[in-house]
Amino acid sequence: MAERYDAVVIGSGIAGLSFALKAAARGTVALVTKRAASESNTVNAQGGIASVLAPGDSIEAHVADTVLCGDGLCHRDAVQVCVAEGPERVRELMRLGAEFDMSATGEFDLTREGGHTQRRVVHAGDITGREVIRVLLSAARANPNIHLFENHFAIDVIVTAKHLRGENKANDGGNNPDTAKAGNRALGAYVLDVESGSVRTLLAPVTVLATGGAGKVYLYTSNPDVATGDGIAMAYRAGAVVSNMEMFQFHPTCLFHPHAKSFLISEALRGEGGILRTVDGGEFMGRYHPMQSLAPRDIVARAIDAELKRRGDDYVWLDMTHLSSDFLKRRFPNIFETCARFGVDMTTQPIPVVPAAHYSCGGVVTDLTGETNIRGLYAIGEVAMTGLHGANRLASNSLLEGLVFAHRAAAASTEHGRDAGFTRLTPPDWDAGRATNSDEMVVVSQNWDEVRRLMWNYVGIVRSTRRLERARRRIAVLLEEIREYYWDFLVTRDLLELRNIATVADLVIQCALQRRESRGLHTTIDYPSKRDEARDTTVRR
Repeated sequence: MAERYDAVVIGSGIAGLSFALKAAARGTVALVTKRAASESNTVNAQGGIASVLAPGDSIEAHVADTVLCGDGLCHRDAVQVCVAEGPERVRELMRLGAEFDMSATGEFDLTREGGHTQRRVVHAGDITGREVIRVLLSAARANPNIHLFENHFAIDVIVTAKHLRGENKANDGGNNPDTAKAGNRALGAYVLDVESGSVRTLLAPVTVLATGGAGKVYLYTSNPDVATGDGIAMAYRAGAVVSNMEMFQFHPTCLFHPHAKSFLISEALRGEGGILRTVDGGEFMGRYHPMQSLAPRDIVARAIDAELKRRGDDYVWLDMTHLSSDFLKRRFPNIFETCARFGVDMTTQPIPVVPAAHYSCGGVVTDLTGETNIRGLYAIGEVAMTGLHGANRLASNSLLEGLVFAHRAAAASTEHGRDAGFTRLTPPDWDAGRATNSDEMVVVSQNWDEVRRLMWNYVGIVRSTRRLERARRRIAVLLEEIREYYWDFLVTRDLLELRNIATVADLVIQCALQRRESRGLHTTIDYPSKRDEARDTTVRR
């Protein structure tokens, strides 16, 4: 039996929660999250939110830094609206109760990160994401219009082109057949209740993908376990356009330790004066960029990768020992405590770090309201490709994007709530067919491991056409195996995540093969030069 809401939101990070709170002011919201609502990329964000909040800063300067970092692929209209609307969104968070670090005079205690020419990153110590989620999730739990579905995994977006037939399909709300959104609109989602194994049909005139990133497609990542690219894969299967997936950002500095799982060492450490050194103590970033250790992430990650390959080392040092012990403990309490737990005292010894997959600058293509080419389907936050980040994300622009585009999508999506024709659309409930419980979960774990190792070895920081073609062929085989398994057995969270990371891997490879140049985060030994004209790569079914 279908359940109807005014909006279905998939994901409980900064983008999903922000949208849900605003949409709840005018109707009911189903907020779906595949694990606990507090688990997201957002909660792990250490650095902060980049925004023009200092008297000496300007919108123009922030736009210029973003565009320079994006290496020719930024969409200037997206950059402009995001930067211009950012300050009010930050103040909105504060009105909800977010507590950011302030100076003794009551001004924002702003920090600087790589690629920024000004101190413009507002933060809450080094646990900014945790503070943001505390405030947003508390407000969402207290809102009677928000129905929270924890431990519910969205399987697929329900769309008219795929799930409706005959007369029912003819009333799908499409307008002129010449328009981009005609002939296909979103109706909601099929959602697995992980605990019971049953599948719910959640319907709404507005469906929002706010599922975050896809770092788990790589063997080594700063992302939490939930970051399996679910929204990108679901949107692609539904018929949405996906773009620039080859632009996968590798964070230069994750803690190198056999027992430290995915612990990020914030770029803010370099913003406060941290120096990258080889294991023999030599500073090396000066050979790669005039900003040295404060260079943009793509340059720093490639430089570290080059040094590791050149020297045969396993890691480099991030040296903070020249800064005062009191300052480091006060400014980076979480990082200090975590490093200490692994035997590293950052006040007296450098931190061992390595690059790891961190952020997807590509994703589901949207307009400036967050809407995709499928009517009623929105994508906001890291899952989306708004054009803000281009070929490389400027540090701390990610939380900013989530806030700004959640606000814009919530405002724009009100038109779908007035779509009287939507209530006449009746997609079928989930049908498991002849699928049975699997007794071969080893197949899932084997394929899961193979996808991630394949991506790390063949589609990493530096690529080649030969390795990409090899990866493409192997992923095609894996996708077929997964497809057969999906139809034969009842769905589980592990199977759905495997299906999604394999789809995302294929999209990354397809986009990487399209880009016959080296630009931003995409470096290939076969096309080392940059083309004169910057173009987005696109894939659609």
